[in-house]
Amino acid sequence: MRKHCFFTASWLTLMVVGHAMAEDRPFSSDTPQLEDGKRVYRQYCASCHGTQGEGMPNWEEQNALGELPAPPHGPEGHTWKHSDAMLYRIIAEGWRDSWNKTDRLTMPAYQEVLAPSEIRDVVNYLKTLWTQEQRRHQADESIENPFPIQTGIPPE
Repeated sequence: MRKHCFFTASWLTLMVVGHAMAEDRPFSSDTPQLEDGKRVYRQYCASCHGTQGEGMPNWEEQNALGELPAPPHGPEGHTWKHSDAMLYRIIAEGWRDSWNKTDRLTMPAYQEVLAPSEIRDVVNYLKTLWTQEQRRHQADESIENPFPIQTGIPPE
């Protein structure tokens, strides 16, 4: 029962944070989940995507290997165009851009490294880098494609 209550409370927190970010209300990045997301981002993502989400130089042009460099996660990038489910999947399973000429994952999979809550925290942290309009668009995309429900929790 305790795990169910924790899951419900976590889900409600994510919903409130997501709606606050999508609307024109002030949003504080001081919540523990966002601080955790920022910490995880800096540890695992910043080496490619930049400490401020600026991405790699010339991210829209293929490099010598025929691969697109890591894109920015801020307003100038396209991360905000993807739903919570898609962003979660990219972080968990890795990504190979369809424009790449190689077959390798240029974005490594982190599902064996990060807990599901850490992946959600990173996605929610990324939302703090976007404009209000971009957050609204992303929230709309996520209505029908929300974060996956965490499975594997044994019933009490």
